[in-house]
Amino acid sequence: MGAYKYLQELWRKKQSDTLRFLLRIRAWEYRRLPRVHRCPRPTRTDKAHALGYKRKQGYVIFRSRVRRGDRKRKARKGQIYGKPKHHGIIKQKSSRSLRCLAEQRVGKVAPNLRVLNSYWVNQDSVYKWFEIVAVDPFHNAVRNDPRINWIALGTHKHRELRGLTSAGKKSRGLTVKGRGHSKLRPSKRANWKRRNTILLSRYR
Repeated sequence: MGAYKYLQELWRKKQSDTLRFLLRIRAWEYRRLPRVHRCPRPTRTDKAHALGYKRKQGYVIFRSRVRRGDRKRKARKGQIYGKPKHHGIIKQKSSRSLRCLAEQRVGKVAPNLRVLNSYWVNQDSVYKWFEIVAVDPFHNAVRNDPRINWIALGTHKHRELRGLTSAGKKSRGLTVKGRGHSKLRPSKRANWKRRNTILLSRYR
């Protein structure tokens, strides 16, 4: 087995003494860092390379922190008149995952980069941390590489905001096919519009 196989096996067994100790120490360190910050190197080398990262110019790794749990709906003046349970303030489930949210925050912090992919690295009782692979679309090392220069096209601007990354496609339901999922393509809205639009020819 290669070195990456051993790394994969180590990360699979998150309840092992080694990884539990590492995750606890890293969570302590990550809590003291800004919400979105750049990493000198990926924490999970095997995972980053599997998702398209390369150790060369033009590739950047960011670590993003997201608060766990449900979202809360905004209340006018921050005041809820009566009981919150009757106002639909808490227990609001987000349609997108926390990983999607982490990608979006990196896209806002570094708008000149394109988000390629992301992966989980750590969590505690309050936060989850994800590492995001970003690419500089104007770097010659990226533009001259036929395996990645597709991301330099204008259609991939802020792909994390439009559900084009792996996490985004998953939240749109595009990772499944077949019976029960036929109305998800090309998107829920486009499919609904096609089925609810009457097309009448001009001369009939």
